Amino acid sequence: MKTFFLKQKQINKKWVIINAEGVVVGRLAAFVATLLRGKHKPEYTPHMDCGDNVIIVNAEKVKFTGKKLKDKIYYRHTGYPGGLKETTPSNILNGKFPERIIQMAVKRMLDDGPMARKRFSNLYVYSGPEHPHHGQQPQEIDFGSLNRKNKK
Repeated sequence: MKTFFLKQKQINKKWVIINAEGVVVGRLAAFVATLLRGKHKPEYTPHMDCGDNVIIVNAEKVKFTGKKLKDKIYYRHTGYPGGLKETTPSNILNGKFPERIIQMAVKRMLDDGPMARKRFSNLYVYSGPEHPHHGQQPQEIDFGSLNRKNKK
C-alpha cells in the first residue's frame, strides 16, 4: 500500500462564487479558507495548491453578530515607533475598501507560509455584485442556506 500524493498535472481547480449579502463574516471566512486549501476534496495534498478559486461578491453587505461591529478592533503597525493604529469594522465597511474585512478574515484563517500566500491569491473579493470572471463559468454556492446560523 502506498501513500497517495497529488501531482501538479492531476490538479483540477474549480471556480466558485459566493454571495456575501447578509452572511456572518467569521463563518464565511472559515468556509472560504477550507475551499482555498482544498480540504473538501478527497485528493487533498498539504504541499500542493489543490484548492478552488473563490469569488466573493457583495462584500460590503456582510454582517457581524453581537456588538462586534463597534467593539471589535483591528490593529496594524506602521513600522515606526508609536505607530500602532486601530480601527473598527464599521469604519472599514463605511470606508473606501469594504472588501478588506473578508480579505483579512480569510487571510487569518489560513496557515502561515509561502503556500498560504499562494492559496490566498486564489481569492477574489468584490464589494458590489459585479465581477469580471464570467469567462471562467463559476459555480454558485448558496452559503446562507447551508446552515441557519450563516445568515443574520
